[in-house]
Amino acid sequence: MKKLVVILLTLGMVLSMFACAAPATTTTEEPAAAEATQAPAAEEPAAEDTAPMYIPVMAKGFQHQFWQAVKTGAEAAAKDYGVEIYFDGPASETEIDAQVNMVKNELTKNPKALALAALSTEAVTEILEECAEKGIPVIGFDSGVPDDKTGAVKATASTNNENAAALAAEKFNENAELVAKMQAATPENPVVIGCLSQDAVSASVTGRTTGFVNKMKEIAETYQPGMVSVEGHTKWESKVDNAAIIIKVEVAATTEATSLQTSANALLATPGIAAIFCSNEGAVVGFLAATSDGEDLADGGKYADLVVAGFDAGSAQKNAIRNGWFYGSVTQDPYQIGYKAVELAYKAAMGEPVADVDTGAQWYNAENIDDPDIALLVYD
Repeated sequence: MKKLVVILLTLGMVLSMFACAAPATTTTEEPAAAEATQAPAAEEPAAEDTAPMYIPVMAKGFQHQFWQAVKTGAEAAAKDYGVEIYFDGPASETEIDAQVNMVKNELTKNPKALALAALSTEAVTEILEECAEKGIPVIGFDSGVPDDKTGAVKATASTNNENAAALAAEKFNENAELVAKMQAATPENPVVIGCLSQDAVSASVTGRTTGFVNKMKEIAETYQPGMVSVEGHTKWESKVDNAAIIIKVEVAATTEATSLQTSANALLATPGIAAIFCSNEGAVVGFLAATSDGEDLADGGKYADLVVAGFDAGSAQKNAIRNGWFYGSVTQDPYQIGYKAVELAYKAAMGEPVADVDTGAQWYNAENIDDPDIALLVYD
């Protein structure tokens, strides 16, 4: 009997041990199952590229004050649009290979766009083809990239030379004494308005000559309808019999200073000469040489009554302006050339449509030549 009791007690203890062990087994398995069915943690999003858009701006040169003004404008646009630029150019505008190497180096940095004033379109054709292939828009500035055949060049920021020179004609029309002479002109005593140009070949000079002649003729016609004649060079000639106002175009035989001086003397010797427009700095230098470095234009001088306007700047021309020997001059706006180049490059890189932009020109005279906004544009 005692043995039976012992056996039963022992069996009860064994069963109680299994009963206690069972819940422990269940609780250790549940967390494992939960871990197996838990969704994986979401991956953290990749960091966004916050680097600013990179746009190299490759000029024809670097040291000349004109290009420094272009650089100032480009930097201002870079700040406004939040882009990074690198402005550079060769030491002189004859170093084509140096510019090509500079542009190639910039392309290795994977720019989003490129602004380029090419010294030679032919020399950068391979680069332009690469840009077209990679979808890198190119914006020309100043003289741009003329005759590009690759399609890489999307727009150009530059001076419209015809519009710029037309500004000189418009300013002539604000000169009361010259206007009075045109109003009183007759075929017997015609008024002559001269245009001195260093050549009839380069795009900038011919554009300025065309712009001045066309606008001056338009203005003169308001005073003497049907009696305005354009003479002196076959490229612009439009002769009229019995003209009361003659616009005479004088083009130098060569671009040498002595040749321009000779052409200036020819205009100065023309009976009835009342005003002269010099279409670039070379023409201004030749004209000043023909007028005793401008002193003949001073009060009491041989040509004191002559109304003279120039184009560009330079130390000699600025001196003539400050002394009042010149009525005024037209200057390109290199600041806007640089600004618009970067602005167009940014827009093209963003996929926006772009088109050529006329960066404009400014009239300066003795009254405003030292104003900060003008002083930046009248480079030596």
